[in-house]
Amino acid sequence: MSGIEGKVVVITGASSGIGEATAVLLAERGAKVVLGARRQARLKSLAARIQEAGGEVAYAPTDVKRREDLTALVKLARDRYGKVDVLVSNAGVGLLSPMDDLRVEDWEEMIDVNLKGVLYGIAAALPVFRTQGFGHFVNTVSTAGLRIVPLQAVYAGTKNAVRTISEGLRQEAGGSLRVTVVSPGVTRTDFADPMGPEVKNQIIDSMGEIGLDPEAIARAIAFAIEQPDGVDVGDIVVRPTAQG
Repeated sequence: MSGIEGKVVVITGASSGIGEATAVLLAERGAKVVLGARRQARLKSLAARIQEAGGEVAYAPTDVKRREDLTALVKLARDRYGKVDVLVSNAGVGLLSPMDDLRVEDWEEMIDVNLKGVLYGIAAALPVFRTQGFGHFVNTVSTAGLRIVPLQAVYAGTKNAVRTISEGLRQEAGGSLRVTVVSPGVTRTDFADPMGPEVKNQIIDSMGEIGLDPEAIARAIAFAIEQPDGVDVGDIVVRPTAQG
């Protein structure tokens, strides 16, 4: 029996990219996955695929900017499966632009999704984990926070804020909870879709040249989850070998 089989894993941003790949991989390895994302049609399709492959899955439309949606998603997991072993806070948005453009609404969107969305997940799951006496937070951050470059200041700031909060949470968590941050490098996802044309084309070109498949990040998340009790994999960086 693997360290994943039978675990109940809640995943945000689950309708595509890293979240989708993680849901599929963990379900294949015997986890019961509970999926949240804004795109209900894609969630429904993904859930059907997992069920057809013999996996156990539940899902709910989830906007991580709404605290009540995270509370409801965690409650769905408990009501359906009786516990929550892992919360993978994967939902994120990157709206890259020069600071001089003053795209304040984009800054606020990244703060609301990338930072506050993770905090709302913690607020939903932490009391459950304390009651159970076990639980694991897995937060997706980014290599953008490890090497700061132009156009990514606010995006990197939100990801580094999550990194800092995760470390503080780990230190407060005690011996029964685990906290992991996973920093993906360039990965082939729909990350670039909401960006302006010039930046979008640069990102898409980079993805095409060196990008990892999302499954590479999913395997890293699975590695952290499958460790025995008492083993906390705190920080994983997964990047293409060609990434600077």
